[in-house]
Amino acid sequence: MSFRVKRDDTVQVLSGRDRGKRGKITEVLTQKRRARVQGVNMVKRHTKPRQGVRQTGIVEKEAAIHISNLALVCPKCDKPTRVGYRFLADGAKVRACKHCDEQI
Repeated sequence: MSFRVKRDDTVQVLSGRDRGKRGKITEVLTQKRRARVQGVNMVKRHTKPRQGVRQTGIVEKEAAIHISNLALVCPKCDKPTRVGYRFLADGAKVRACKHCDEQI
């Protein structure tokens, strides 16, 4: 299963309590259609002390957010955009911004 967003893409949250925030995708969970975004959808987890675990107690970390609530931010025009596809002269398929029509 493939998505229009990939790891290390900058995205903007479209809905929810973190609406408007931007961050980089750290992980894409394809089976659940979700992604983890740096600094977005922070939750608190209680972790027991265990050997090998660095931090214990109440730990804040990113929870996954649904892909449909994210919009890719174009690096050229710096706007959240829909993603289109284009074929280059050599036959390679690349992502393109729908606003400025630049390659992403």
